[in-house]
Amino acid sequence: METTRQQKIAKQIQKDMAEILQKEAPEVVRGSLVTVTAVRVSPDFAYAKIYVSVFPFDHCDAVMASLDKHMRQLRGLLGNRIRNQVKNIPEIQFFLDDSLEYIEQIDNALKK
Repeated sequence: METTRQQKIAKQIQKDMAEILQKEAPEVVRGSLVTVTAVRVSPDFAYAKIYVSVFPFDHCDAVMASLDKHMRQLRGLLGNRIRNQVKNIPEIQFFLDDSLEYIEQIDNALKK
């Protein structure tokens, strides 16, 4: 169960990371539509798991590899934005949120 502080920090990281991927580092996502769907922050605020959804889904492997490659740069950009709200900038990890693909598969199965 997340505390109110964890939820606020997670929401701020989600908003800022979405803006970073869209405006400051578009070369990282390589022309794909990347949505930050959720962020989970550890209780000590040392780690943040960032869940992203990629469209089109067949580009997800390349985008995830690019996000992992540029993780240090993205954490730096995030740190510039949230340095006044948190004591330590959390280590970030990106995870693929494939719930949209799963919903699409269920939808297609129901149509048959």
